[in-house]
Amino acid sequence: MRRAGRRRCSLAELLAYGVCASLAFICSLPVSAGITIDIPDVTPAVETNIRAFLSLTRYADRDDVSAETMARLQRRIVDETRAALEPLGYYEPEVSYTIEPQGDDWHVTLHVRPGRPVRLSEVDIRVVGAGAGLRPLRDIIEAQALKPGLRLNHGTYERVKSELLRAAQNEGYLDAHFSKSELLIDRAERLATVTLELDTGERYRYGEITIAQDVITDEAMRRMLRMRTGDPYTLDSLLRTQYVLDDSLYFSTVDIESGEPDRIERTVPVTIIAEPNRKHRFATSLGYGTDTRVRGRFSWDNRRVNESGHRSKVELIGSSVLKQIGGRYVIPVMDVALEKLEFSTALAEEELGETLSERAEIGAGLTEALGRWQRVLSLRLSNERTTEIDPTGLRRTKEDFYLIPSISYSTLPSYVVGGRVRPYYFYAELRGSPSTLGSDASFLQLRLFGERVFDLAELWHLHLRGELGVSRVARFSELPASQRFFAGGERSVRGFGLNELSQGGVGGRHLVTGSIEIVRDLPRNFGVAAFYDFGNAFDDFSDPQLEYSVGLGVRYRIAVASFGVDVAQALSQSGRSPRLHLYISTQF
Repeated sequence: MRRAGRRRCSLAELLAYGVCASLAFICSLPVSAGITIDIPDVTPAVETNIRAFLSLTRYADRDDVSAETMARLQRRIVDETRAALEPLGYYEPEVSYTIEPQGDDWHVTLHVRPGRPVRLSEVDIRVVGAGAGLRPLRDIIEAQALKPGLRLNHGTYERVKSELLRAAQNEGYLDAHFSKSELLIDRAERLATVTLELDTGERYRYGEITIAQDVITDEAMRRMLRMRTGDPYTLDSLLRTQYVLDDSLYFSTVDIESGEPDRIERTVPVTIIAEPNRKHRFATSLGYGTDTRVRGRFSWDNRRVNESGHRSKVELIGSSVLKQIGGRYVIPVMDVALEKLEFSTALAEEELGETLSERAEIGAGLTEALGRWQRVLSLRLSNERTTEIDPTGLRRTKEDFYLIPSISYSTLPSYVVGGRVRPYYFYAELRGSPSTLGSDASFLQLRLFGERVFDLAELWHLHLRGELGVSRVARFSELPASQRFFAGGERSVRGFGLNELSQGGVGGRHLVTGSIEIVRDLPRNFGVAAFYDFGNAFDDFSDPQLEYSVGLGVRYRIAVASFGVDVAQALSQSGRSPRLHLYISTQF
């Protein structure tokens, strides 16, 4: 029997085995590598979704991507890309890719042709139940985020569903649910149908409202609430109650908690816990403004004179144009936020253009809420000395007593009365001083002010502002300086100083100002604005001699106000330098 012998390897074979073993060992070692992903020729929305779905994205910044890991990730690229495109309505995309090693890194290029999208062919959105006629629900449906002809977008579909459900629950329909929710897709025809039926169910109402506080009387506290037991339970009334209680300054903290809903009685109990604020508040401030130059303020607030919620305030103001000391005493009538009786007194010295007003005043006013309007009835007694320098340089001084009744109407802010934010604000006041009641001179004035915002596009807005003042008086000199019209300043004609504009610098019988402003929204609540202002105070409508200016501004918005800085250049007067203005505006 022949014995088998061992086979001898040649030197070439040994070298080959060594090389292969070395390569295998090197490949088994972890290699420091990163991944860059390029997706050319697609829309931002498509690119964002693909990156969100790709496993490659989660490894892009890692430094331990080996060849084995890359091979595993590579096998997922096509399926993950297809899955990323389906929510955007693309169900038949063409996907290819290339992978190029670049040193220790990997460069992946995806070539994606989304193809023809699936489009909505039929959209049926219905609301049934007790809340079928709710305005917030109609607004969502009428916005037509889902309508025939649009490309199918799963995100939009889910967003509309969430908005409908949230709007119904915010209005007190806590059992709202979708009795039908269908999204049917015909891939062959590239068509989709949407059927949504929201059943609102019955509306819940406020149950027992428990209040824990020892700051003011329970009666005064409940007058400030924006809900009563038995009222519809709404998020809007809860938020408005929170705002009013916080804004009252009676309390340092206010917690409003909704209890567990009673599904049988369909009621929701509410508990309000409020902690007292400091009774006395002293405040000082020092600043500088282009209109007032250096200015300072000191105030003393007594937030709770008694348990009925009476309050008082003493304030001292000083600047280059105004020096004033005054006091107020406020008595809530029903709701301190909307209805109150106020008594005031003041001593003031104020520069108005080329005039100086020195006055001592006492007054009383009644503020009332009439639906979404606020009415103020007031009566003021004023002893005023007016000093003016006419165009010839002559100095004139006169002192008169005036009894000035007035009535004004203004729209209340939406965050006080509830409902949707209005795109407008309006104020009207009629005031006068009849000599038949003891005034040294008679005059009658009408003052109108209005603002309106138009949304030109999602990020573009048009702001319009206008002001009109009309006086009826036998002789202009009978008008005290404080009742004359002046223009100029950040809420008037920017590019000019505060109260700088009037014919002769001593004020005018009449007033016209206006502003046209375009605002472009930016991220993080910022915005930029370009504006055109015009106006003046004058004696005759046949010759108003309007001044005008242009400028740019930066805006920053918070919940109920907008702040910013404007730079304005007067155009109607040559040789003037640009002027800086601070911009502050509250929500309508």
